[in-house]
Amino acid sequence: MRLGVISDVHGNLPALDTVLSDMPSVDHVVCAGDVVGYNPWPDECVTELVERDVPTVSGNHDRAVTAGTGFRFNSLAAAGVDFARDELSPSSLDWLTSLPETKTLFDGRVKLVHGHPEDPDRYTYPDDFAPRLLDGEDLLVMGHTHVQGHRIYDDGIVLNPGSVGQPRDGDPRAAYAVVDLDATTVDERRVTYDIDRVAERVREVGLPERIGSRLYEGR
Repeated sequence: MRLGVISDVHGNLPALDTVLSDMPSVDHVVCAGDVVGYNPWPDECVTELVERDVPTVSGNHDRAVTAGTGFRFNSLAAAGVDFARDELSPSSLDWLTSLPETKTLFDGRVKLVHGHPEDPDRYTYPDDFAPRLLDGEDLLVMGHTHVQGHRIYDDGIVLNPGSVGQPRDGDPRAAYAVVDLDATTVDERRVTYDIDRVAERVREVGLPERIGSRLYEGR
């Protein structure tokens, strides 16, 4: 089984469209949360995942929009949450509200969380990956840090595919991964997208300009 793995789209439609166009043939696409927040296309990104029936878990920005929670949000994050709450259609908001914090798929072979299996808001960087994070699944997918990385252990794979819409590892290209569960391989992938379009739209809708400008830095 081949999976396309994405996370942290954060309302960045040009990045999402480019990733999905670049992605090779896979059996399923899965998402580790934070579909919305920061960037100016929250409803369009939700619609894309809904139409593709992408299994998805809730991220901290998703929960902030639907439940009014705050996760140590700075002014940029708060602005993105407020914008998403105003822009989402009722059906998109219902879908976002319905997302679980953990999802197990494909007869227990894959587990999706946003931050950590025991805490959806815990940042878990690749240096923190360890076999103890696995609980019987072949693949554990985490997001939240926006830092791409994976480890392959005897018991399975621990993976962060990186962020589609707001990488924070110094590489501005959109990040995702392709996993072959049967061959136990991971292909970490990056793809260039139209950041200029995002920065222009950020200014047009009145979001803080830094939301767009920092995309050029991968920060």
